[in-house]
Amino acid sequence: MFDTLSKIDQVRLNFSEGGLLYMNVTLAIIMFGVALEIKKEHFKNIMLYPKSALLGIFSQIFLLPALTFLLVFLINPPPSIAMGMILISACPGGNISNFISALAKANTALSVSLTAFSTLTATFVTPLNFAFWGGMYVEYYEKARHLNIPIQIDFLQMAQTVFILLGIPLMLGMWFGYKFPKITEKYKKKVKVTSIFLYMTFIVGALAANAKHIPGVIIPLGIVVMLLNAQTLSTGYLVGTVFKVPRADRRTLSIETGIQNSGLALVLIFNPKLFDANGGMAFMAAWWGIWQMISGLALAFVLSKIRIPEFSWSKVFSKD
Repeated sequence: MFDTLSKIDQVRLNFSEGGLLYMNVTLAIIMFGVALEIKKEHFKNIMLYPKSALLGIFSQIFLLPALTFLLVFLINPPPSIAMGMILISACPGGNISNFISALAKANTALSVSLTAFSTLTATFVTPLNFAFWGGMYVEYYEKARHLNIPIQIDFLQMAQTVFILLGIPLMLGMWFGYKFPKITEKYKKKVKVTSIFLYMTFIVGALAANAKHIPGVIIPLGIVVMLLNAQTLSTGYLVGTVFKVPRADRRTLSIETGIQNSGLALVLIFNPKLFDANGGMAFMAAWWGIWQMISGLALAFVLSKIRIPEFSWSKVFSKD
């Protein structure tokens, strides 16, 4: 299945400094928009009703990278594709997951809380997960040593990059939302829509600039993306089912585990100090960014047609 991808490890994509700046600014706007909606109540939800929240954190931060690592061994893609898969699984949840959760009639409050937690902890968790699972892959796959990507993954460089790209916009966004609540309430939806539009234009532009590589990768890589997406979406739902959380929460766990911040992955991949626009990793992240929106919206449409009893935490703790 991967014969046509055999040379993708050596591909370096055509990407200008202006394009990289555009991508960095776009991600900063996305993170600023996410932070505008983060309130202290979201973290209170995690502390007051910990079961679903802790399962979501476990599913996304621990279980997802581990199962992705297992999937890499099972399907044995080219090393750069494998590293792209591992990087995606190490990224925090994407802000579109909150929108999809609302469409799917899931527990939107839980979705926002989990997105807030995973995003705020990503400065440490994303580099740590990638260093651990990516390091194991490099160690046990000899052919990965032929990649033009760092054999000793630079944890500090990645942590620094993630902090600049995520941490600073998040802190600014949370400060702005607290300081100017009326302006925030008026414009936060416009900021989110604008950021998603900018992100999609970036992906389309990046793919257009490297169109010559697409015919040889679109189908086999699409199969890999769909397999990974099926795993990510099912992981959260199965965890919620095994531990018998409310069905609305299961939907949220599925979506939060299944939707990852591919924008962060792309920015890291195009960083010359990290992966220097590695073709396999970049195509994996770009394809993922497009497909997860399609599959997420399709899943939301199906779930929205399946009625479930309205859930309220107050009913759980009611003495009646």
